[in-house]
Amino acid sequence: MPEFDDVDTMGDRGDLALCLPGMRVSYESEPLEEAALAGTWTEQLQHWLDQAVSAGVAEPNAMVLATADAEGRPSSRTVLCKGLDPRGVVFYTNYTSAKSHDLTVTRYASVTFPWYALHRQVTVRGEVEKVDVSETAAYWASRPRGSQLGAWASPQSRVVGGRRELDNALHSVQRRFADVEQVPFPPHWGGWRIRPDLVEFWQGRQDRMHDRLRYVRTEDGWALERIAP
Repeated sequence: MPEFDDVDTMGDRGDLALCLPGMRVSYESEPLEEAALAGTWTEQLQHWLDQAVSAGVAEPNAMVLATADAEGRPSSRTVLCKGLDPRGVVFYTNYTSAKSHDLTVTRYASVTFPWYALHRQVTVRGEVEKVDVSETAAYWASRPRGSQLGAWASPQSRVVGGRRELDNALHSVQRRFADVEQVPFPPHWGGWRIRPDLVEFWQGRQDRMHDRLRYVRTEDGWALERIAP
């Protein structure tokens, strides 16, 4: 639970914002040792992801995606990891969205899995590529019909005139595919894969002396490094 250095003052003022400097959590996690890590970043990430699922972490596959536009202006948002293998991590989106425009320009991105309840996070950084159409089709087929229709209806990241405009667009798509059993995926929709050159595993420790171990791609394969918190 968060600790407050000035709880009484907060109560008198009734202003939580004034106590932000005093909010902190003491991390009591076990050490993260080099010898305990899996042989590959993929295995280690899958292991931590499995533990997050077992611990009941909400949206354990949620990851914060950071991109930058042509002028270097950063943006971040949460997406869901829908693929993990030695090639990288995958998420799906509208290819006309702001994030996709950024990725098309820079071809580089970073994602962070924020498992606050476990005092852990994992960051994956690297070049990006579009997912093969066959992989996109396989994932699309697993999506609920409502999500499929929403992908057709939403002009993601564009300014709209109001909620009614979005609702009308969805109703139009529902009518369009009313007699279609299997909704096809839109031509402007698909997956992005981040092919990592760095994957960092962060474990919270006492006194803010956190453990940070990372797999780094080299010419000879992958190297393991420890960096200061």
